[in-house]
Amino acid sequence: MSESFDAILLASFGGPEGVEDVVPFLRRVTAGRNIPDERLEVVGEHYYHFGGVSPINEINRGIQQRLRAALRERGLALPVYWGNRNWSPLIEDVATQMAEDGVRRALVLATSAYGGYSACCQYHEDISRAVRAGGGRVSLEKLPQTYHTEAFAQINADAVRRALRDLGRDTFTDDVRLVLTAHSVPTKANEESGPAGRLYQQQVETVAAEVAMRVGARTWDVAWQSRSGAPHIPWLEPDICDHLETLSSAGVTHVVIAPVGFVSDHMEVIWDLDTEAQAKADELGLRMARARTASDDPRFIDLYADLIIARVSGGPAPATYCEVLQGVNGVGVDGAPCTVGCCRARSL
Repeated sequence: MSESFDAILLASFGGPEGVEDVVPFLRRVTAGRNIPDERLEVVGEHYYHFGGVSPINEINRGIQQRLRAALRERGLALPVYWGNRNWSPLIEDVATQMAEDGVRRALVLATSAYGGYSACCQYHEDISRAVRAGGGRVSLEKLPQTYHTEAFAQINADAVRRALRDLGRDTFTDDVRLVLTAHSVPTKANEESGPAGRLYQQQVETVAAEVAMRVGARTWDVAWQSRSGAPHIPWLEPDICDHLETLSSAGVTHVVIAPVGFVSDHMEVIWDLDTEAQAKADELGLRMARARTASDDPRFIDLYADLIIARVSGGPAPATYCEVLQGVNGVGVDGAPCTVGCCRARSL
């Protein structure tokens, strides 16, 4: 069953693991933007709040181990490597190690469920860079996005139900609002995502509506979080903290926040929601519960494992991603091939 592929590469964003890592990490994240270290120190405050440690690396170590075990249970004993875009282990270093280990063809599983530049296109750039770093000895194929799957919707819906119970409620009523969040991006980047534009926002809204329907929420909202960059550049709105003020003014007393745009409880979740949004809710007298992200659920690993098994069992290969990444493969909306010009934004 595994003759076509001999490894899996888990690809992620990466994060610092100590105070001394924060500024170097942020330098890499913001490379090419000429942001002085003094500004990066300010940006890094939310990392310093947690001792300079982002939870994302530890979460990914857990996903790596759980995925390896899940594949073995399905009779697929492939090694699972892990590489990051912005912090060690860097994806290009891991690709070199894979080549030295004798890996020749691997599937890449990115820890992002959506399309758009940062969530999808940039992973193809990471893959292209990793292939070059490995001297072209390893072929890397990116697996499809997972936002549209039944499992992803159900996992998030069940997390919302648990959060609702944490508020002492069983149903959503006029005074209990469901707010589903995702990482904001510049509006220009959103408009340039997908062949027709607005791909990222549409995918998030699709998941939000699906989750809301499953939990019986008659009304719900999509809000955005984790904005960064120059204040004069427009980003997707409303910001979650601003939206909490709007809800409070409208008489809402209880809020469930579901970060469906994220697959793990990494820094943007524990700072922007568990810290800042919680503080805003407390200030407004709102009772707030935050739903857990998908990777907390055992079924999330099953989703990944099933995706891998389907491909190595002879499922169709993704079509060529786009002209600028000749030879790098990818998948677009609902498994349809990406088209030339998809996600035109090259940087944020």
